Amino acid sequence: MRILSGIQPTGRFHWGNYFGAIRQYIDLQNGQETAFYFIANLHALTTVRDRECLTQNTLDAALDLLALGLDPDRATLFVQSAVPEVSELSWILMTTTPMGILERCHAYKDKKSKGLTADAGLFTYPVLMAADILLYDSELVPVGEDQIQHVEVCRDIAGSFNHSFGEVFVLPKAYVVKDTAKVPGLDGGKMSKSYGNAVEVFENPKAQRKKVMSIVTDSRPMEEPKNPEGDHLFELYSLFASPEQTQMLAETYRRGGFGYGGVKKELADLAESYFAEARAKRDELAAQPEKVRAILAEGAARARKKAAEVLQRAQQACGLTGNS
Repeated sequence: MRILSGIQPTGRFHWGNYFGAIRQYIDLQNGQETAFYFIANLHALTTVRDRECLTQNTLDAALDLLALGLDPDRATLFVQSAVPEVSELSWILMTTTPMGILERCHAYKDKKSKGLTADAGLFTYPVLMAADILLYDSELVPVGEDQIQHVEVCRDIAGSFNHSFGEVFVLPKAYVVKDTAKVPGLDGGKMSKSYGNAVEVFENPKAQRKKVMSIVTDSRPMEEPKNPEGDHLFELYSLFASPEQTQMLAETYRRGGFGYGGVKKELADLAESYFAEARAKRDELAAQPEKVRAILAEGAARARKKAAEVLQRAQQACGLTGNS
């Protein structure tokens, strides 16, 4: 089975990115499946309009993924734009994609409902996303429950093309990642860079600790018993703690007689320890940028080999004679 997943380099990865997706996706490389992972810099152009920023974010994404455990010997890691075949396939798919499919997609609808300007890139990004998936004959696409629509749209787009030109594309299936963590932010809402409530994975330890100590909590007296269920500080603690530590804190919550400050300090310690090995590996990789670029180049070469095969299949099916 071939697995494919991409992640946008719109900023440094935070705890929500890691526990909600990256950790599970990296675990999948250890199975029998063939895994393709790409850094979606073409998609990022819909929001990042700074050349230097996008270039640095792309390198940072590669460093972060490798440091967190992505193994280039087990999985293919590449930058989306290094496989130009995806842009040509995107156009080919666009010619058979019904407008209605794009009009119902979440990102476009959300911006439109808020009165924001939605450019053509945002409107047509589901087609590029479909090209990302179909270009490698991907069979499984790991997603959270809120992203299943992406795969359904891809299947619709592929089905529309297949209906016109024959069975060219493999129809992928969504692989709903089990135990996907819902990571709360510093204010209790969903952790997100855009909400300003995120803690970066590789943030400076002192800055990270300062953020943890700023986590919003309620004003109940120390002695009052508290329910750990639904408490966002407890949920964050549980991400890093062992089952035994989590159970002990749950009992402390229910018993009462503790201060949130102590929990925050312990959380900061646990988080620093949890990512210590990855942080050291990242520092080592950052000192060897050419090695990282070589990994990405090798990954792109492997990806292009498969991409050229699929693109040629699509070209021949619809009567195009040019080669990529």
